[in-house]
Amino acid sequence: MRLYADQPIGTVPRARQLWREAPEPERRLLRALREAFPARKWRHQAPVGPFFADILCFSEALVIEVDGDTHADAAQRDAARTAVIAAEGLRVIRFANDDVIGNLDGVLAAVSSALASGKEKGTAA
Repeated sequence: MRLYADQPIGTVPRARQLWREAPEPERRLLRALREAFPARKWRHQAPVGPFFADILCFSEALVIEVDGDTHADAAQRDAARTAVIAAEGLRVIRFANDDVIGNLDGVLAAVSSALASGKEKGTAA
């Protein structure tokens, strides 16, 4: 599935810039997700509406956002962003940089739980 089909011009160069400039916690989590859940495809800086999701598993309809220090004062903006992403039919979970760096196993456990709960919702429908 092409995520870029309906995106404005400049989306791919912007995504590439975000890939190159990704902070270490984001890169670390992406590597860990690919190792822990190799059967799933993890997209990095994928466009979702007007935003770029830090990490997206399209098959599970799951967006993982890794929030740095700049998000501490942006709770309202993050809530609006989450609402837009959820309107696209995706679930959003957020982790702080400190959680990814200091408790990667706990973050992976939370992601595993989110993946499992998504499967339960998928079979109930």
